[in-house]
Amino acid sequence: MILIRAIEAQDNKAIAALIRTVLLEHDVPKVGTAYADVSLDCMYETYRLPRSTYFVVEREGQLLGGAGIAPLAGADEAYCELQKMYFLPEARGLGIGFDLMEKSLAFAVEQRYRYCYLETMPYMLAAQKLYQKVGFTYLDSPMGCTGHTSCPVWMLKQLD
Repeated sequence: MILIRAIEAQDNKAIAALIRTVLLEHDVPKVGTAYADVSLDCMYETYRLPRSTYFVVEREGQLLGGAGIAPLAGADEAYCELQKMYFLPEARGLGIGFDLMEKSLAFAVEQRYRYCYLETMPYMLAAQKLYQKVGFTYLDSPMGCTGHTSCPVWMLKQLD
């Protein structure tokens, strides 16, 4: 059975390793991406901040992926960011990404965000297809101050 739940303190090490594994699998640069984020090793603490959350996907005690919502750094309070949405290969193509996206965006709406921003890599086409399916559209330039200078694809969704 697959469970989507809020991150817990004991998940920190496993989710950091999972994200780094997926980033390396996709040859994502280590600098200017989530790989270098200081928060990667303390995700539980990071996503306890106001208007923030991180969900993990678990099956039989093993983490398969996750995604978070947090205020978009350097933007006004109407904007949040979908952050660190990654899945291990065995979790892809099962519809879990859609379910996790819906849960994340529902949280964003509950927090009264009006827009959700994200950044990704150009070759992460399956992810982009999912983002478009739920209403994200491409932007011509980045927003906020994420520090992810190596992520050249930017997308935005107006929340209902």
